[in-house]
Amino acid sequence: MWLRYCTISPDGNQIAFCYKGDIYKVSASGGRAMQITTHPGYDTRPVWSPDSKSIAFSSDREGSLDVYLVSAEGGAPQRLTTHSAGEYPVAFRDNERLLYSASIIQDVKDGEFPSGLFAQIYEINTSGGRPSLFSSLTMEDLSIDPSGTKILYHDRKGYEDPWRKHHQSSICLLYTSPSPRD
Repeated sequence: MWLRYCTISPDGNQIAFCYKGDIYKVSASGGRAMQITTHPGYDTRPVWSPDSKSIAFSSDREGSLDVYLVSAEGGAPQRLTTHSAGEYPVAFRDNERLLYSASIIQDVKDGEFPSGLFAQIYEINTSGGRPSLFSSLTMEDLSIDPSGTKILYHDRKGYEDPWRKHHQSSICLLYTSPSPRD
């Protein structure tokens, strides 16, 4: 049925997911799903806030994929980002700070091999404002522990074609792994 990007709330009570271009939630024990967003644009990749009261998601309502924030009970979403690059929420650092992925401006040390394949991680306040670079590393599958002091992620060092798993080439040696900025 094309249920995509399922994610369980931090309190373990609900599941948010994308279905037919809108965001829904359903009780973790099952039941009828509640539609959170309704828009002709494509809403995708929901991410729960640590208190399970808000959901961040990507939407192309204004043309490019931007990050929005909506109450877990529904309502009018708040647009957090406005860049023309595709932006996707990744994780909340806490209830007021959201990390998102975008291929906007590469760090100068990464400029030797510029590519839109390697997105950076940015941080933005949930009340809006100017984003700041969190890390120029391409962090995939990022998770933050509840204390906000530890980050677990997959460091994407180069392009790996899913049809050629574990293929070795010079691009795999492109990046070192400095710690993310705090």
